[in-house]
Amino acid sequence: MSVQLNHTIVHSRDNRESAVFLAHILGLEVGPEWGPFIPVETGNGVTLDFATSTAESITTQHYAFLISEEEFDSAFGKIQAAGVEYFADPHRKQPGEINHNDGGRGVYFLDPSGHAMEIITRPYGG
Repeated sequence: MSVQLNHTIVHSRDNRESAVFLAHILGLEVGPEWGPFIPVETGNGVTLDFATSTAESITTQHYAFLISEEEFDSAFGKIQAAGVEYFADPHRKQPGEINHNDGGRGVYFLDPSGHAMEIITRPYGG
């Protein structure tokens, strides 16, 4: 068997709020609560298990999602409709813009716990 990422835990202020937020933007399903976790499974079978933690114990992380052009249109529309601030760059110096890196489209936005989320239509270097 080859090595595969199966799941990761995403610490959040409110596990349900964060799981629902990301699932809504990406058009994914929120799975049933399992212990302290609310799972969101991606198309390649990797699960993000959202767990509630105290705000001071959360270290913000970066999560990037490779999506199709059509999925980008849908997700970006949801970001805009919800009034979520977005950026073309990870340092948030280009607000209100998307990027066109590697011939695709990409955008960064923050989830309710401050994690940097990124959606891209082309892998970097691709």
